[in-house]
Amino acid sequence: MTRLSAFIESVGLLGPGLNDWPHAAQVLAQRAAYASALTVVPSPACLPSAERRRTGAAVRVALAVCQEAAAASARDPATLASVFTSSGGDSYNCHAICEALAGHDRQFSPTRFHNSVHNAPAGYWGIASGAMAASTVLCAHDGSFAAGLLDSLCQVAVDATPTLLAAFDTDYPEPMRAVRPIPGIFGVAMVLAPQASPRSLARIEVQLTDAPSTVLASQELEQLRRDIPAARALPLLEALAMQRRASVVLDYLSDTRLHVDVVPSNVAGNSALAS
Repeated sequence: MTRLSAFIESVGLLGPGLNDWPHAAQVLAQRAAYASALTVVPSPACLPSAERRRTGAAVRVALAVCQEAAAASARDPATLASVFTSSGGDSYNCHAICEALAGHDRQFSPTRFHNSVHNAPAGYWGIASGAMAASTVLCAHDGSFAAGLLDSLCQVAVDATPTLLAAFDTDYPEPMRAVRPIPGIFGVAMVLAPQASPRSLARIEVQLTDAPSTVLASQELEQLRRDIPAARALPLLEALAMQRRASVVLDYLSDTRLHVDVVPSNVAGNSALAS
């Protein structure tokens, strides 16, 4: 596989004990202690009130991290191509629909059906941001973040356009939790660009590998990485937070993973890589 590269301009993050990217960066760089807590997902003020009332946790966490990443990039979100990726979409809505279908009435609201489709968060993002650029929606089970990252890098390479990547997962209620034990809500978004800018956090270069995945030193964060598919991004996020040159391996397929070289913008020689 040809190496794919891009510049990460910004990050949005929300997860258990991780309130946003500035807070998470402090934790991942070991400048602040990690304290696990339930993810508090804000109501999407970016949506009109009618649409806001219809959203569930999956849409809300996706919009929260997209807004943070887009704002930090200082780019007009309406101009950004986007890639949305999730291992399962809106789990609570799926649970409610299954309950309705298993009952006697077997009817559920049109809103539930509307939110059940996998591209619902991308649609709400279009409403919130006014984005008319190309949008891709993916699902690759536990490798969904890596699949989304590869797709985003391809768009950056082929179309030479800044792209917003959003990966998110929500916990499952019982009885589905017994077979899909995702314990919490996690979302991450990044703006990837083809060229360096004053906002660039790092340059990444990605290729396929069969090397083992990177294991985080923190047992609590490693457990989070293992438990929530979208949190498979944590080794990359840790490298960004450390602000030093690093190589990490991210989960993807059972026999294939992603090797990511990270060169922060503050590392000498990064300007040469941009050429």
